[in-house]
Amino acid sequence: MELLVASAIGILTAAGLYLVQRLRTFPVIIGVSLLTYAVNVFLFASGRLTIGAPPILSDAQTYTDPLPQALVLTAIVISFGMTAVVVMIALGAYLGADDDHVNDPAESGDTDPEAAK
Repeated sequence: MELLVASAIGILTAAGLYLVQRLRTFPVIIGVSLLTYAVNVFLFASGRLTIGAPPILSDAQTYTDPLPQALVLTAIVISFGMTAVVVMIALGAYLGADDDHVNDPAESGDTDPEAAK
């Protein structure tokens, strides 16, 4: 079980990093989302992966730590809101410039960002 979860975290992180390095806005947004999913799974797995155990600290012999679960729920809400904000910013940039290509001044050979205006 731990090997499966660790592999899933590694695959999500690798795919997220690959997509973040693209020069289009949509793959960057998807890459950041994959990275947040990887962090959420990592936080959730840090609270011990036990099946059928209550998430409380009581007299029970086996329990699951409730703190990572609360952190993951909070992170899901925050990442959903931030993804919505980034999508709206990217959509505004696309509608303003008719292109979703990320401008890189070093790639075009021009190092002065004011000269691009």
